[in-house]
Amino acid sequence: MEHINLLVLAGGFGMRLRAAVSAVPKTLAPVVDRPFLQYQIENWVKQGVTGFTFLLHHQAASIEAFLASLRSEGWLNGCELRTLAEPRPLGTGGAIANAVQQMHFTDSFLVTNADTWLGSGIGRISETEAPSIATVSVEDSERYGALRLDQDRRVVAFEEKQGNAGPGWINAGLYHLHVRSFQDWNGQPFSLERELLPNLVKAGELKAVPLQAEFIDIGVPADYFRFCRWIESGKADPL
Repeated sequence: MEHINLLVLAGGFGMRLRAAVSAVPKTLAPVVDRPFLQYQIENWVKQGVTGFTFLLHHQAASIEAFLASLRSEGWLNGCELRTLAEPRPLGTGGAIANAVQQMHFTDSFLVTNADTWLGSGIGRISETEAPSIATVSVEDSERYGALRLDQDRRVVAFEEKQGNAGPGWINAGLYHLHVRSFQDWNGQPFSLERELLPNLVKAGELKAVPLQAEFIDIGVPADYFRFCRWIESGKADPL
């Protein structure tokens, strides 16, 4: 199997989840007997990831300490591990651009959200030409905003959140991107979701990778508790 590296966006403040989880950063939210991020790492390794770079800011030291504990316990044997802590919040796009510069990337790379569980898809998107975005179909896309796809599975529009209740394809938080999208970065914060991806759509460049996979974003208390119940059920109940 080829060597798969993954950039993990884990620097957010997790404001929406603080009503339920306030003592630790969102990615370390407790789920049964371990932090959410441990379930994520196990899932990513099962999908063939052998290298991780965690992009950090808020409570970066807590996440670094947790990753160090995993390594000392042998959970990351055979995996490369790196962390990059931003000196100031750079937004999701700025965090990626900073990593591209710091790590001297020259080609394409994979990115995922630390707080979004996606049961599968890393192998498929790594084989799709960049730039591409993983998508899943949900019964109610209102919270997320839907993606409109053409017959060639290119994204032609991002629909606004709160205005498109009903089923639809949504952003699943997993991307295959290219360094050329970040080569003109001016060092300022910017958003991957609100700025870069819409620009790729306008240029007709963003390809969709539809997945049939378990998906949940634990960013709000209701979905965090839903993920906890799913783990408690032994993943027997549907997400």
